[in-house]
Amino acid sequence: MRLYRRYEREIVNAHDFCPWAVSARREGRIAERVLLERGDQDLAPSLAVLDALGPETDLALLLYPRFRGARDLFERFAGGVRDASSADRTPGKTSFVFVAFHPVAQAQLGDPERLIPFLRRTPDPTIQVVRSTVLDKVRAAVIEGTQFVDPQSLDSWQPQPQTQTIRERIAHANLATTLRIGLDALTGQIEDIIRDREETYRRLEGESE
Repeated sequence: MRLYRRYEREIVNAHDFCPWAVSARREGRIAERVLLERGDQDLAPSLAVLDALGPETDLALLLYPRFRGARDLFERFAGGVRDASSADRTPGKTSFVFVAFHPVAQAQLGDPERLIPFLRRTPDPTIQVVRSTVLDKVRAAVIEGTQFVDPQSLDSWQPQPQTQTIRERIAHANLATTLRIGLDALTGQIEDIIRDREETYRRLEGESE
């Protein structure tokens, strides 16, 4: 959790890459759980964590420091957790949006969407789970923010359709931020956290021998 919080503080919050992470942490509406699965076969521990989340949690982080596998394998695992959780259609059960983060990804600046995996280079494989109502509020805020007009022009004003999803807006903003910071500088910040992870786990393994 210490390593993840470095990523959250020094990458996500410092560069404003996520529109809901800061408020969730500030208001205590975030849950963090460490799961020790090494592979993608056992979904039960992850599902148990999700089932235990209370209404006070807007954002949950499931950290997998022992997970062995490339990013595509972890993304399939996260998809399996999502699908198994969604299969429970209990009336009134809160729905969540699942996002997979992984420490290995190449930066691709040619397209905002293709940069996303690079910005999600957490020190450990991580599933971020966001309550769907939080995203609804973000979408509403974006829509409201486009509707301020001069009262004198109301007779001729027509609301403009939204041409981008909230995901697309965030992706474009994050690409602009990355270009402003500089890819080399941002890569150095992320790599420093990953080095911290490797050194920390090496030390823990040595102490356990």
